[in-house]
Amino acid sequence: MTCSAGRRSGVVVATAGLGAAVLVLAGCGVVRSEPRADEGRIDVVTSTNVWGSVVREIGGDAVDVRPLISNPVVNPHTYESVPEDAVKIAEADLLVFNGGGYDEFVEKILAAAPRANPTVEASTLAGEPQQHVPEPQAVGGHGHSHDHSVNEHFWYDFHAVDAVADRVAAGLGELQPAKAQEFAANAERFHAGVRRLADQARQIAVARPGAEVVATEPVAFYLIEESGLTDITPDSFVDAVEAGNDPPAAALAETQDALDARRASALVFNPQTEGPVTAQLRVRAEQLGIPVVSMTETLPAGQDYLQWMAGQVDSLRRAEGLA
Repeated sequence: MTCSAGRRSGVVVATAGLGAAVLVLAGCGVVRSEPRADEGRIDVVTSTNVWGSVVREIGGDAVDVRPLISNPVVNPHTYESVPEDAVKIAEADLLVFNGGGYDEFVEKILAAAPRANPTVEASTLAGEPQQHVPEPQAVGGHGHSHDHSVNEHFWYDFHAVDAVADRVAAGLGELQPAKAQEFAANAERFHAGVRRLADQARQIAVARPGAEVVATEPVAFYLIEESGLTDITPDSFVDAVEAGNDPPAAALAETQDALDARRASALVFNPQTEGPVTAQLRVRAEQLGIPVVSMTETLPAGQDYLQWMAGQVDSLRRAEGLA
């Protein structure tokens, strides 16, 4: 593998608290002062455990996956990296992150110390045509006011997830050519699981075309779109919640009215960005008997990506009366 044009030679990264763990980035190579115990496995660092799960599906026992964020209470939007994160990124044989401003701390680390080893960024793959998950057919009444092009929650976009899986399989195959076919076969099995998820989401679009929902935060934007649902949450409400601010009074009133009038068939709720206002909406929806569907940003303990996403798709299907 050749050096990337922006690679800097002779950069030394040292971090307090890591003892003798000093990395010398010389030319194209990364020289580790302390060899890892599992040198036979591919060292993969991911920004979150969501992408870590996707990598495990493809790499199996051949990979050692180290997510930088696994704690469900940590918001990757606002996460401040620690020196150990930069060391892990520098060491990694393969780096997988979300991009699009979601895990910006990774982008900052890469800007300070570019990598020569393979890197997969989901945001650069979103929107690429994929043969694994066909594009959804147009469903009457479907529409959104939010801008699809800038939503950074790509793990809810089945097309983007498939593209990442393909790129991960290719990157792992370059690192261990003897297992390239195994990685490709794992990716095909993963694609089949993703296709099932997409099919289940589209059943909602057939049964409930254009059904309206309120979302406290646009984390599940792509899944809502895949399901043919219409998000009627005011943009100013969404923008304020994403920025960690209280929404304007008029936007809050409009959102509450959508619940009170039972226009919304469900409240899509992100518990990882819960605040007093969104908690108030959740309580109000429960009082009115409107289903509350939790959509999170990181994996629950003990679940992989396909299990986690299947549970969330199923919750949305139940909310729309399909299960």
